[in-house]
Amino acid sequence: MTQKLEFDLIVVGCGVAGLSAAVSAAEAGLKVVALERAPIEERGGQSRYTEAYLRMKSHAEVSDDFEIHLAENGSGQIDPDFVERSADPHEKGLVRSLSLLDPNFINTFAQNAGPTVKWFEGIGAKFDFLPTQFLTKSQPRLLPVGGGQGLIDVLFSKATQLGITVLYETTARELIENEHGHIIGVKARQVGQGNLLLKGPVVLACGGFQGNAEMMTRYVGARSIYLRPICKGGYFNRGEGIEMALKAGAATCGDFGSYHAEPIDPRSGMSEPSVFIFPYGILVNQEGLRFTDEAIGTVDAYYESITRKIHLQTQGMAWVILDARHQRIPNYRLGIRSDQAPIVAQSLSDLAQAIHVPVDALSETVSKYNQACSGKDWSPLVLDGVKTHGLTPAKSNWACPLNEAPFHAYPIMASNVFTFGGLKVDEDARVLHTDGYPIENLYAAGEIIGSYWGTYTGATSVLKGMVFGRKAGLHAAQRGQQ
Repeated sequence: MTQKLEFDLIVVGCGVAGLSAAVSAAEAGLKVVALERAPIEERGGQSRYTEAYLRMKSHAEVSDDFEIHLAENGSGQIDPDFVERSADPHEKGLVRSLSLLDPNFINTFAQNAGPTVKWFEGIGAKFDFLPTQFLTKSQPRLLPVGGGQGLIDVLFSKATQLGITVLYETTARELIENEHGHIIGVKARQVGQGNLLLKGPVVLACGGFQGNAEMMTRYVGARSIYLRPICKGGYFNRGEGIEMALKAGAATCGDFGSYHAEPIDPRSGMSEPSVFIFPYGILVNQEGLRFTDEAIGTVDAYYESITRKIHLQTQGMAWVILDARHQRIPNYRLGIRSDQAPIVAQSLSDLAQAIHVPVDALSETVSKYNQACSGKDWSPLVLDGVKTHGLTPAKSNWACPLNEAPFHAYPIMASNVFTFGGLKVDEDARVLHTDGYPIENLYAAGEIIGSYWGTYTGATSVLKGMVFGRKAGLHAAQRGQQ
């Protein structure tokens, strides 16, 4: 027999986005239930694994390039007239449902970042400008103390105080609509308990589809077999939230064929075993050949585009080749999060054999690179302009010869931090129908909101979950009190 339960708000997902919605709504007096696919010991989604960088220059203000970067990477090829019309807050219908980040959404995001951080501080979270894994960076990043796990702990503590019901090992399967097309609940399934029918408005905060091999192949393509989620929490993101919303007529947003790429060590089983040390060496593929400029600019700004090029190599993998010089970079270990040791050799030929790369090819690649270096020493913690000459592809910074033994190598593959394609929402986190109007009683927050095309605006994903999770909870509370 199907259990039937009724709440003022049903939140699907217990990461930062979902819990922000649940807590903000419960603070306003709503009776809230949150569905968590994971067991209690793994609760918190991807949020619990991330360091949760926030693209903010202070506790109250986003970075100077925040809105510009989002706007520049906020659509595909859209008719420019429609793009212009999307800026009009009075625009209705089709334009509202187009797959682009309209200026009103971006402005709301930026304006609410500071107040959202303040709200988090009010429930017990702490933030500071702590060291990051980037040895060079172009933008400031505010971090929660304790990272994403710290945010999750604070939110769950507050949820307990407020009496929020959490159903673990429970997956939403289908939205329930009435005859007017309004959402009135969800059908779910709980391990060991069977089917549940939950009545009430719904917030979808259950992430993207990086943990769904079929959807990854369908949208991202066959080479997705050379990707894996950045952390174990990503495997819980199966895309059902997106699919059930599309079935209800939701509009899409974001690049469904792409994802946020981060360079990781494929040998490691830890969460986010990132390798950001590659600007200080060279990247070679399985054939022993360079294929990209390893040091276009600061690593925080360019690691994603370089990682995408790694993904296009044979078996989606490359090697960073370093000499002993890199070990003298101050705090160089910050750029290597892998728990696996580098492969070390006293000669390049021995290194090539150890990593199963053609010896002659690697020797020739390194020789040509060394000859193209100017001989100037690097300044590793700033963009130094020490570049190669007459080499294709060039290296724009930190181009020093690889000639000091021992030589080190780390394998690198692209990880899928989250998928870009998702749902279109308005400034109150209400999911929009393909006709451009809000679907009554349906909200979305976090990575399920499609926001990026081609390039991720770094340090905005967790912040998006915080801001629009809270917006969803507050709006649902306002509607519930009318």
